Amino acid sequence: MTRAIEGWFTVEADGTHLIGTRCASCGTIAFPPRAGFCPNPACPGESMEETRLSRRGRIWSYTVARYPPPAPFVVAEPYTPVTLAAVELEREGIVVLGQVKDLAPEELEVGMEVELTCGPLADGPLVWMWGRAS
Repeated sequence: MTRAIEGWFTVEADGTHLIGTRCASCGTIAFPPRAGFCPNPACPGESMEETRLSRRGRIWSYTVARYPPPAPFVVAEPYTPVTLAAVELEREGIVVLGQVKDLAPEELEVGMEVELTCGPLADGPLVWMWGRAS
């Protein structure tokens, strides 16, 4: 299946993994992955190494997109509201936004543990999503 974004996540037998980068000098984590200079302004590092990020985290915030985005975005017809969650990763402490899968908004709460999974967008490409922690 085509991925919505190449190089930002991988789907393997043990699950979906976000791919970030870690500064070889100071250990600062970046997502999405980046090359070149460290994003930490106090670090002179110029070598970012690819790393897998935590598959679990806690909901930092969430929202429901009740109105379809304007073109050129492709939406399902009829439009179905989409829940988005900002999740603070377990080890790295950075916050990653993603669509929520198989959880209704009334089931979510700030601080709730969720786990990385994946699913198709309305127009078909696969993307990472947040789902119920197993």
